[in-house]
Amino acid sequence: MLSKVYSAGLEGVRAFEITIETHHIPSTPHYVLVGLAEGAVKESFSRIVSAVKSSGFSFPGGKLTQNLAPADLRKEGSSFDLPLATGILACDHVISQDRLNHFIILGELALDGQVRSIRGALPIAMGMADFNKSDIIVPKDNAIEAAIPGTARVWGVNTLREAIEVLNGESDLSPITVNVNMLFQQNRYYPFDFSEVKGQEHVKRALEIAAAGGHNVIMVGPPGSGKSMLAKRFPSILPNPTLDEALETTKIHSIAGLLPENCGLLAIRPFRAPHHTISDSALVGGGRYPKPGEVSLAHNGVLFLDEFPEFKKNVLEVMRQPLEDGEVTISRALTSLTYPAKFMLIAAMNPCPCGYYTDPTHSCTCSEGQIQNYLGRISGPLMDRIDIHVDVPAVSFKELQNKQNGETSETIRKRVQKARERQTKRFQGIKNVYCNAHMTTRLIREFAPLNETCNFLLEQASLQLGLSARAFSRIQKVALTIADLEDCDKILPEHVSEAIQYRSLDKTLMF
Repeated sequence: MLSKVYSAGLEGVRAFEITIETHHIPSTPHYVLVGLAEGAVKESFSRIVSAVKSSGFSFPGGKLTQNLAPADLRKEGSSFDLPLATGILACDHVISQDRLNHFIILGELALDGQVRSIRGALPIAMGMADFNKSDIIVPKDNAIEAAIPGTARVWGVNTLREAIEVLNGESDLSPITVNVNMLFQQNRYYPFDFSEVKGQEHVKRALEIAAAGGHNVIMVGPPGSGKSMLAKRFPSILPNPTLDEALETTKIHSIAGLLPENCGLLAIRPFRAPHHTISDSALVGGGRYPKPGEVSLAHNGVLFLDEFPEFKKNVLEVMRQPLEDGEVTISRALTSLTYPAKFMLIAAMNPCPCGYYTDPTHSCTCSEGQIQNYLGRISGPLMDRIDIHVDVPAVSFKELQNKQNGETSETIRKRVQKARERQTKRFQGIKNVYCNAHMTTRLIREFAPLNETCNFLLEQASLQLGLSARAFSRIQKVALTIADLEDCDKILPEHVSEAIQYRSLDKTLMF
């Protein structure tokens, strides 16, 4: 007896269909699984036998051979337990093959027949349009995320028996439906707000400019000055993600198994803050079988690197590709995968190893050589991708005791959104350019021209502050963003003057 059951796997963020062929003949009991299955899939047989028997079905004796096609693509994870068990039961005439032809089946089985949650339900559901299937069976815990794309009827099951009843058309269950707009609004909640930050008005201004233009930022200040506090609130002033951006972000978190329980859709921009001891493969993704790293988990959101110079040099250098291209390619002997990684970088660091070089209330114990060595840990090409440098001084006691709240994140976000709308209109029709930070040299000349007064300011800044040549284009980009925030059609001298202030490290760092 031969049966065919259909499931799906993932190659990076792309879903592909898998045909599970099961062949059963009366013979000495024996089980063979072929089709480039990795460890967790090979271990499934013991789980399947217990789950089938615990669910009240008889397990067929004899020789069972199961093939996962296409055989040249690796299959990993425990999501094939349910379709493998279904294929075996179909050989025993428990399920009609005609009905199996319409379903994609996913799920991990417990020994008692319960169906456990899996990774990657959303990207597989988004790929249903390519599979020519009308229905998908997933664990109940994954039903909401699978129903979001609306590409198929979604059946959320708790047990193997429920799945069989659905396949036989005997179930009382109804397909899961989701009001995406309502879910989008319910999940849009930021736990932190800029109104909670005391003082640091000039830093808030710099972060508003960064949010408006998509600029990367580095904050320099002594310990306790509020760098981490400001960074955690930065996503709350970014423009609200569109539904397409939310789906992209949710898809990556689903693949990584980091989607919050009963969430289904990430409606706010992600904020990732890895520790400075992180490895390069954990940051950009990797492993024997590549998985998304922190840069991909921060896609469409913020990657915050605190204690920036403390990261290993090779770890920082691997960020250069995703910062430039908005994606990261991971190559291994067995495969090569590309994950999206379009994020904003917010870095924070102390001005010196002891941290108190710029703090008027503490004495710095570092020599000039130690300070230069500390700052020199960040390479020139990496700093070249950071548009805004801002000093974050210690907050005074008087400012901390001020009971008046500052502007809310919502108020700032409205201004940011308006500036982004100007940029969307400006770059309409230009591929891969969505905000001022993405402009090339040609686009800077076209959209950010400077008048004679502005050029004179840049010349004076170069002479007096020691600005590097690469800082000029950064200043023009930031100045254009400031003009957008003020709803101004051209760059004025005051915009350039303010932008020059955000290049404080160009004079300090010697590359």
